[in-house]
Amino acid sequence: MSRTAVAKRKKSNKLSVFLIGFLMMIFFGIMVIQISDMKTQQHKLKLQESQLKDNLATQQQRSKDLEEQKVYVQTKQYVEEKAKQFGYVYPDEIILKPEK
Repeated sequence: MSRTAVAKRKKSNKLSVFLIGFLMMIFFGIMVIQISDMKTQQHKLKLQESQLKDNLATQQQRSKDLEEQKVYVQTKQYVEEKAKQFGYVYPDEIILKPEK
């Protein structure tokens, strides 16, 4: 081979190495950006999970309270309390009103 052919080949090899290196740097940059985005998304999802767990605990307590209220509403004591609020009394009950 002649000197010019060898020089062109070396120049071509240097260019190829440069292009490969440049593409590797771009690929690495994209990977870093993707990893950063995924960490941000993971953090947001953990916060959302925490909020949902708190909400679940609140709703479970509310459900328990409603169940207790449902049982209480079906008792005789509740019916008597509501009847007294509306002014109802037992037939043999005497109501004493204080003088003002």
